[in-house]
Amino acid sequence: MYIFLIPRDKNHVLLAADYSQIELRIIAALSKDEGMVSAFRNKEDIHQATAAKVFDVALEDVTKAQRSNAKTVNFGIIYGVSAFGLSQQTDLSRGEAKELIDTYYATYPKLRNYIHEQVDFARDNGYVTTVLGRRRYLKDINSQNAVVRGAAERNAVNAPIQGSAADIIKLAMIAIQHRLVKENWQSKMLLQVHDELVFDVPKEEIDALQTMVKTEMENAFSIDVPLVVDIGIGNNWLEAH
Repeated sequence: MYIFLIPRDKNHVLLAADYSQIELRIIAALSKDEGMVSAFRNKEDIHQATAAKVFDVALEDVTKAQRSNAKTVNFGIIYGVSAFGLSQQTDLSRGEAKELIDTYYATYPKLRNYIHEQVDFARDNGYVTTVLGRRRYLKDINSQNAVVRGAAERNAVNAPIQGSAADIIKLAMIAIQHRLVKENWQSKMLLQVHDELVFDVPKEEIDALQTMVKTEMENAFSIDVPLVVDIGIGNNWLEAH
């Protein structure tokens, strides 16, 4: 099924506002790993910065392949990627993938500690929480079945990250809608798609709405790294990316 979104008429456009790498920013903030936090605060390309560290090369010498592998690990860590899983997603052998994951954790030691702490907390309490305190209960976290327990352990790490991203975008939506109503904007917030908000905007409000939406989304919730929002505009949803 395809979704094709267009503005209401020729005098309107669609505006898409997307949180940039919000899950990686959240895991950096929650784990308090200085390397990840520093990369985001310095506005570095996090995948390039990761590649430079794990492959022990200068930032400017990172190859496309190294950055691509680092990107796969960065996002894969959130979902508990294994050496086998990483090898399936890259050109690396299983041995090379294991070495990359081990090097990654050695590079970001507080991230590994955070993951262990989340699993231990879930085992002791039966749940994990988001930044706003919402709970995800994990009834299988102490299961005798290793496969079932492993899935719960991955959820113990993943749920606070994805759940916190959901918390933050909901706070942004509330703040933006409040302003849209209070300030009598003609623009309408249409929908949320993952980490993105889509708006139907009169052409005369484009510049002002961009500023307002970016401000509200980037300041919806304070964490140890900056939240960054990318904005696109177009005559349909595809063009707005």
